[in-house]
Amino acid sequence: MATFICAPLSLLITAGLFAQAAANSPVGSPSEAGTSNDLFVMFGSDLVRPGLLPRANYNIGFGHTFTFLKKNPIGDELTFSYTYENAGSHGFLHTDFGSHSETLGIMKNFGLPKTKRITGYTWVQGGLTSMTGNTYIGNRFYDGEALGMIVHFTHHSSIWIQELFNKIVTVPWYTTASIGYTRSW
Repeated sequence: MATFICAPLSLLITAGLFAQAAANSPVGSPSEAGTSNDLFVMFGSDLVRPGLLPRANYNIGFGHTFTFLKKNPIGDELTFSYTYENAGSHGFLHTDFGSHSETLGIMKNFGLPKTKRITGYTWVQGGLTSMTGNTYIGNRFYDGEALGMIVHFTHHSSIWIQELFNKIVTVPWYTTASIGYTRSW
């Protein structure tokens, strides 16, 4: 487990050092380089399989786009997020049965033809989920893959809309439809 957490963290630190070195070079300003930070808050509903029961899914996170990753086919933005999901009988209200997930991810942003106001993205995440409400807290590996679009209002604010496929070991797969606000700088 330590390797799973330390390896992506060291990759993130190394990437940060490269980004800092690129920002200090006389080639161009950070705005020309295309790096950005994103703070996002998303609200959605899980559709748990089997049965299609709606459940709350609240997500907050931070992402940083790296210029040197722009041509990487897997992704150009590294993310960290926290997600609360309610698995109890009250749908969107808090119950003792929930899960708390901390994930690291990589996102690939891409433009759509004939528009600059809307862009698309793919997002692959992996992390740890803590399941509460039982006699013990069960920690499980979490995997999520998302496809979404971003509606840009200004250079600094946008709305994200996504569909996320979720898988936790010992839990049936489920999807999450989410919408959220993002502040970029």
